[in-house]
Amino acid sequence: MTLNGSAADDQTANPTNTAKSTTTDAIATRRSLRTAAPQSVKTAPLAGGRRAAQAAERAERAKASSSARKRRLLAPLVLTVAAGMFGTMAVPAAFASTQPSATAAADAQRQLRASQEQNFSVSDAVALAGTSRDGYGATAQSTLDAQAAQKAAAQAAKEAAAKEAEQAAATQAARAATASQYASYSGPSAADYVASSTAANTPFSLPAVVATAKQYIGTPYVFGGADPSGFDCSGYVMFVYAQYGINLAHSVPLQDQAGTTIPLSQAQPGDVVIFNNEAHDGFYMGNGMIMDAPKPGGSVSIRPIWTSDYHIVRFGI
Repeated sequence: MTLNGSAADDQTANPTNTAKSTTTDAIATRRSLRTAAPQSVKTAPLAGGRRAAQAAERAERAKASSSARKRRLLAPLVLTVAAGMFGTMAVPAAFASTQPSATAAADAQRQLRASQEQNFSVSDAVALAGTSRDGYGATAQSTLDAQAAQKAAAQAAKEAAAKEAEQAAATQAARAATASQYASYSGPSAADYVASSTAANTPFSLPAVVATAKQYIGTPYVFGGADPSGFDCSGYVMFVYAQYGINLAHSVPLQDQAGTTIPLSQAQPGDVVIFNNEAHDGFYMGNGMIMDAPKPGGSVSIRPIWTSDYHIVRFGI
């Protein structure tokens, strides 16, 4: 009997070894079921460890379901946090980009307040209409202009009346001084001629007026004079026409109003020349000539009319 191929070396044919190996494998398999992953239990379950395998499988499923729910809950939360972080970084940058424009607008506002200038555009319809509300009123510019014009006209009329009264007082004073200076004349006044029946019966004609007026050539000019002791311009005209019953005021403007204005082409000697500024008058003598009481230091004479700024007035018609 040789040592090679003995029964002691043939373990595969040894029943004891076979049983021992089978028992060891079985113990190793149960231990591996208890410590291995559930997949091993699921794929190789044994009769003695079925309940443990099922319990492990349910625990794994519960763990997987819990993980899935956590993932579903965490996904929106992660997105929200990410959006918040993005907004935290992006919004200040956006505001920073617009800051120069806001600063420029603030500077423009400050400049406008400093200049104290504001421009408004109002339509003509609004500007021309007055309005009132809640006890307050606004007057249209046209109304204000009309009120200002009326006020100015009233002021001008008042000043003109005051000036006229002043001139009248000065004239009366000058006449009184003239009367005392030339007391040598004792003949009738213009008022006496107008009131007398002789003057009323004197035939009136322009040639007769010229003849009467020529009688006083050389009479000295006296401011306020109205008789042959001394004449001013309107006193001379008044005195001559009074001798024909025509009553005239001792005033150039009033004589102008009392007469009838005629064209220069119809003027005849004996008509009256009225200067347009109402400052002087005299008898028209034809051919551009006038007979008048000229100025202080002068006397009644016939001379050329020195201006074209005049018109012709006729009395007795």
